[in-house]
Amino acid sequence: MTATFWLLDAPDNLAAQSRRNPDGTGLGVFDGQGRPDVRKQPIAAWRDADFATEAHDMTGTTFVAHVRYATTGAHDVLNTHPFVQDGRIFAHNGVLEGLDALDDRLREVGTADLVLGQTDSERMFALITASIRARGGDVWTGLIDAVQWLAVNVPIYAVNVLLSTATDVWALRYPEPHELYLLDRREFPLKTGFHLRTNLIRARSEHLSAAPSVVFASEPMDVDPRWDLIAPGELVHVDAALQVTRDVVLPDPPRHQLRRDDLSSAAQAAQHTSARWT
Repeated sequence: MTATFWLLDAPDNLAAQSRRNPDGTGLGVFDGQGRPDVRKQPIAAWRDADFATEAHDMTGTTFVAHVRYATTGAHDVLNTHPFVQDGRIFAHNGVLEGLDALDDRLREVGTADLVLGQTDSERMFALITASIRARGGDVWTGLIDAVQWLAVNVPIYAVNVLLSTATDVWALRYPEPHELYLLDRREFPLKTGFHLRTNLIRARSEHLSAAPSVVFASEPMDVDPRWDLIAPGELVHVDAALQVTRDVVLPDPPRHQLRRDDLSSAAQAAQHTSARWT
């Protein structure tokens, strides 16, 4: 299927709003052969934001769009979401601390070499990748194992996760500070259109106007009443046949739960309700 994405509205409009400007944008898709294709661009200044504001037509089976507000790492392409490891695309919305302990763990499990930048997000992805490998490719269990380790060993504000292959998507909301929504469009009247938008991400697809789909986003992207808030600790899996599996797999909060006041000024500035992915 083909979809068109706009990752930001006009820069002048965003600059006038009372929020910090985004630090990077990225799009990930799987082509017809199941290969990940990721295009991303850091935004050092609005004059460099052409990539983010122009329309991108992409064809594939699964799409991941992300707008970054930096909390860890420089404004460069290595730190810009989404990331790719073992043929999977990953995006993260949240804040982890205790990165020295996480780095030690990555060396223990043998995936430290997968971390090319400085972000907490890419480190988290490397831990998830190690857990999936240890579980023989079982993404559901590997993802739970990795986040359980984080919940015990490092301070966590939020670790909302979107992980995708060419055929499947896993979405986790943990614990409560950031919202994550699911839109189930598997049954709907024909010709309802597929044009979803926030101030930061827009998506339009003629193919999906008359075909079933499932959408994840950090906030509702239209007035459809079927947007469903995922529960804290809930993991959702959508498979190749668009079958949806949901379970609260992490019912307990992290051992070291961070509050907003515990975050650095940069991390606090990055925590707002605007959508960061779809």
